[in-house]
Amino acid sequence: MEFNIKSGLPEKQRTACIIVGVHANHKLLDIAKKIDGVSKGYLSSILKQGDLTDKQGQTLLLHKVPGTFAERVLLVSCGNEIDDNQYRKIITNAVKALLKTGTKEAVCYLTNLDVTGRDIDWKIKQAVEITQATAYSFDQFKTKSDDGHSFNKMVFGISSKRDIAKQACQDAKKISDGINLTKDLANLPSNVCTPSYLADQSKDLAKLHKNLTCKVLEKAQLKKEGMNTLLAVAQGSSELPKLITLEYKNGGKTAPIVLVGKGVTFDSGGISIKPSAKMDEMKYDMCGAASVLGTIAAVAELQLPINVVGIIPSVENMPSGTATKPGDIVTSLSGQTVEILNTDAEGRLILCDALTYAAKYKPKVVIDIATLTGACVIALGGHATGLLGNDETLIQDLLKAGEYTGDRAWQLPLWDIYQEQLESPFADMANIGGREGGTITAACFLSRFTEKYQWAHLDIAGTAWVGGKKKGATGRSVSLLIQYLLDCSSKS
Repeated sequence: MEFNIKSGLPEKQRTACIIVGVHANHKLLDIAKKIDGVSKGYLSSILKQGDLTDKQGQTLLLHKVPGTFAERVLLVSCGNEIDDNQYRKIITNAVKALLKTGTKEAVCYLTNLDVTGRDIDWKIKQAVEITQATAYSFDQFKTKSDDGHSFNKMVFGISSKRDIAKQACQDAKKISDGINLTKDLANLPSNVCTPSYLADQSKDLAKLHKNLTCKVLEKAQLKKEGMNTLLAVAQGSSELPKLITLEYKNGGKTAPIVLVGKGVTFDSGGISIKPSAKMDEMKYDMCGAASVLGTIAAVAELQLPINVVGIIPSVENMPSGTATKPGDIVTSLSGQTVEILNTDAEGRLILCDALTYAAKYKPKVVIDIATLTGACVIALGGHATGLLGNDETLIQDLLKAGEYTGDRAWQLPLWDIYQEQLESPFADMANIGGREGGTITAACFLSRFTEKYQWAHLDIAGTAWVGGKKKGATGRSVSLLIQYLLDCSSKS
């Protein structure tokens, strides 16, 4: 999708559609007043008939408004005081209304709304991301597209701070493209998106940017390194495991920020097999890996002045005669032994080796992103990502980034008392700690491999995708991660 910034009077715009806002009680915003003036009160007369209520986000599409050059005018009910979430709803509903028409382009003046505590930079970035997300579709495997829309260009009409708005628009487009990459990878079926496919996509991404390099460790190298917990998950599948590393260098000799993404391209549960209902959604168990790739792609496009390393342990978890069995004990890269009581708790097994491997980069911080626990879905639903870690400053920075972008997280405790649930009579630890506090005990397991650096864990099991008729990846938590990296860039 194309995005631009434009100044000028709304009634003079030659476009398929102009989008303007209406306050409560049919009070026209300044931009809408201009159109009402040239149309000799046409908007006011329509509003008096009650076709547009005060319900925030409701829309009304008008055709051939007198005195304008636009084919359509879309009125959007905005209410009076607007906060972050209300602004997002207003933009979302406006775009949804456009998608129901044959409109190919539009000029939107909703970025001139007064949003409590937010500047034009924030409003433009949010509008771009929301527009692209709302218009997104994944239909590459359909012989005939059914999205039905041809909308492909949004122009934001602004009255001031054009340079700031233009830069915000350009940056947001790069971030949105990273989010779309994450969605595309996650939505692919697992017979296409295998560990080898993720490795190839990573290599292709590295070829596009001079500051980006890619290295892939194959099965023999993983065995030589001692990544036995990662290999244990992969041994039931014919798909070969990979450890993918992307290094973005644009911050001199500063310590890198390391992102580790869980890349289980299909999770059957292994011998501890999952129920068949909704098992198709287990192709989304690589959303952490997809988030890392999308984030790295956006970082490279933005040319942020920092160093970032992306580590993706990628496997397929399948049952077979060679699969790991409940009760097996393996020695991790860290030297610690793990009794595998449940082969469906496999994400932490590939992550623990990757987190140990991350220490070699002497990182500033390490953040892992994983669709790790069903318990997180029960605890937080699909609205907030679970957040735990061993460094409060890092956690607060991530929470702040999530609030700013709307890609929100919620901190859960990581108290030592939960560690007791991982005790094993035969190994240093078990890979599960029982039903109670499952998200926390999973993070407790990971914490045993992160003692050498500042670390945070994002459990995106509830936020990475939606199921049902609207099944699809959300692209979270790319927005949160990019904002955190932008904040780090500004500090540096």
